[in-house]
Amino acid sequence: MTYCLRIADIPATERPRERLLSLGQKNLATAELIAILLGTGQGPGKLSAVGLGQHILQQLSQHQRDPLEYLRDISAQELMNIPGVGPAKATTILAAVELGKRAFQSRPSERTIIDSPGAGAAALSHDLMWQAQERFAVLLLDVKNKLIGTQVITIGTATETLAPPREIFREVLRQGATKVIVAHNHPSGSLEPSNEDINLTRQLLTGAQFLGIPLLDHLILGNGDYLSLRQTTALWDEYPQRD
Repeated sequence: MTYCLRIADIPATERPRERLLSLGQKNLATAELIAILLGTGQGPGKLSAVGLGQHILQQLSQHQRDPLEYLRDISAQELMNIPGVGPAKATTILAAVELGKRAFQSRPSERTIIDSPGAGAAALSHDLMWQAQERFAVLLLDVKNKLIGTQVITIGTATETLAPPREIFREVLRQGATKVIVAHNHPSGSLEPSNEDINLTRQLLTGAQFLGIPLLDHLILGNGDYLSLRQTTALWDEYPQRD
């Protein structure tokens, strides 16, 4: 491990900032991304910025959770309890985490075209992603797949929520949508659909056929990711929809 305090003291080819510019941020290790925020190192044994980033991740991993999951909800005091992290470094990390949350959860403007499961998940992320309780929501579209709006239909417990098809389609009809995507979150982070999820999707596909309002997808969101039941099941082959 390199015992130097500043990123500037690291050889140019190994500096996180230079590596980000040449390789892109997705190719940097988490410790390197934290090092860019820290700017300087120190802590136990006068670590480099990258070393301090690694040390922070090691400290967070002691909480028996994924370090990034823990970092998402960490407080300034918890960060400052880690040797080498003072108020300046703690607030920089917290600001970066909050900015990332806001960017990820930003709502697309109305009339945005929703043409993929990813676009649908992004539109509902603010309402569903990382929530402590299960929520069921609808994404309302016009005939050209333009976003009319989103609506949380029900809020349940940490493990389940009820979403009666009658309430779902009542909201769809009330807002004059001609197409719909439904979605709910799994607070556990697992995206595996339950038997209840599959059965509800069957009911909704049946109702969509009867009403002539295409159900384009059923998304499951959790822990920063999503799953499309349309892409991962054969349900839409069983209940063809008019897209």
